[in-house]
Amino acid sequence: MKKFLLFFFLLAISLSSAMGQQNTKAREILDKTYQTYQESACLAIVFSGSQSGEILLQNECFYLNCNGIKSWFDGTTQWSYVEQNEEVTISLPTPEEIQTINPYALIGMYKKGFGYTYEGLKSRNGKEGHEIKLTPINSEEITSIFLIISPSFYPTYIEINQKNGEKQKFFVESYKKEDKKPLETFRFQTADYPNAEIIDMR
Repeated sequence: MKKFLLFFFLLAISLSSAMGQQNTKAREILDKTYQTYQESACLAIVFSGSQSGEILLQNECFYLNCNGIKSWFDGTTQWSYVEQNEEVTISLPTPEEIQTINPYALIGMYKKGFGYTYEGLKSRNGKEGHEIKLTPINSEEITSIFLIISPSFYPTYIEINQKNGEKQKFFVESYKKEDKKPLETFRFQTADYPNAEIIDMR
């Protein structure tokens, strides 16, 4: 019995050591990815998967066009325009709400509230990269997040798993660096949608 206990004890130590190495490598890749993202003036990304669309990212700001809904976020205020109803809703979203709209908001979230492990080289949609698993320390909805990071340190695949069994997958079809945009790019312009009904939830 003692031999079995010793065996499992040694096995636990070896697994703990391996996990520590995985965490170190995962952190290095995440840090480089976050640095690459932060150093980019503006990013234009086309994605497919659970939802298809395009997103323009600049620091905390974004413009998202996806499935008949356009969303603008200037770092504080969000405008969501539904083309079918010609309605725009104005709100002050929480960081958690921003995550559900902008998957790339997850890139910097690993620094606080997440555990992370390196899962090895994986291929998704014909693109190979480093797979990293993020596990929220405290979350009522998300159980895990998988990222595949390219050799150029940008996400090519994002998978979000929820406690209710739902799974969202995003494949990056194109990733382009652009010049910095004016703040108005990330704000709803009433003149462009003169017939829109405005619903202010602030």
